[in-house]
Amino acid sequence: MTSAVTRRQFVTSLAAGALAAAVPAVRARDASSPTWRGYSRATVIDALGGPGNANKQGALLDAADLADVRASGITAVNVTVGPVGSYVRDYDGAIQGIAQWDAEIAAHPDTLMRFRDARDFAIAKKSKRLAIIYGFQDATPFGEDLDRLDTFRNLGLRIVQLTYNRRNLVGDGCLEPGNAGLSQFGRDLVGRMNAKNMLVDLSHCGRRTTDEGIETSKKPVAITHAGCAAVSDLPRNKPDETLKKLADRGGVIGIYFMPYLRTSGQPMADDVIAHIEHALDVAGEDHVGLGTDGPISAVQLTEEYKKAFADEIAQRRKAGISAPGETTAVYTFVPDLNTPARFDTLAAMLRKRGKSDRVIEKVLGGNFRRLFTETFPAA
Repeated sequence: MTSAVTRRQFVTSLAAGALAAAVPAVRARDASSPTWRGYSRATVIDALGGPGNANKQGALLDAADLADVRASGITAVNVTVGPVGSYVRDYDGAIQGIAQWDAEIAAHPDTLMRFRDARDFAIAKKSKRLAIIYGFQDATPFGEDLDRLDTFRNLGLRIVQLTYNRRNLVGDGCLEPGNAGLSQFGRDLVGRMNAKNMLVDLSHCGRRTTDEGIETSKKPVAITHAGCAAVSDLPRNKPDETLKKLADRGGVIGIYFMPYLRTSGQPMADDVIAHIEHALDVAGEDHVGLGTDGPISAVQLTEEYKKAFADEIAQRRKAGISAPGETTAVYTFVPDLNTPARFDTLAAMLRKRGKSDRVIEKVLGGNFRRLFTETFPAA
């Protein structure tokens, strides 16, 4: 989570109007009393999200935020520590973002820990802490200097999304009409990431960049937070051919909780499940997970929040990074999963849909744990 334009913390809201009034933010239940019988033993991973509260963007974590982390039952989360879309500001912003998260982890060692390698999944699970995995949602902090990859890796960076919606030196994002694919600079970056045991993320990439990223990488890659184009044909979602290619090479897609789950209207838990089920059908049970693209805490739909939400969309449009579907007509979080225990709630819904405990455990985090363990082996 980074600056106002790039943090995407507005993704955790309720539906507008009557729906918002009907579905308040849920804080009463937590995952210490699980709804799905396997939740306590599962390694639960949010492939894009983080601690915090969308109602107070930019603020330090407080006691309520930390309580929500513990209530969530999440084992590890990929947290965005760098800005997006600006070569002028993003290097300094990434250094600052890492320093801020280092400070948060140091301030709350009983609840948070920094992820370094695969051993930390077991440590986090046993100690009931949340492992914070540092990631970028754009390659712009590297500028033209790939040696910066070493700098950021030494500071804890483990995951890099190659592009964020627009074109950068690496390749084309999903909103670029040219769909030009991966550049030579981008191929060099992927090669260095493979050599340094870092995970390539293709979530916001254009379709050609995504396919070429999968093909270029010598190791499995991730689409940490996206959806299925066959269910909702919007730029952020991936076609079946890409999902098959990803799975064939051992990768994992994380289904997000975003407005792009539908082409219109308010997304609900049924929409999340529809994308999960389609991805399972196309990619297989070993290649599907979850990446909410939002903070852990539930959102309180206040007038202040609605104004901040509208202001953020306006900023993103001005910066040219706003995707179709980002409007104030529909607040983007899934209302019936607006609780810190959303993963447990979703697991129970999947069980009612007839999914086996084995498949549910893989979707909740088992598949990403396998991918992350392959990518970040113990030193």
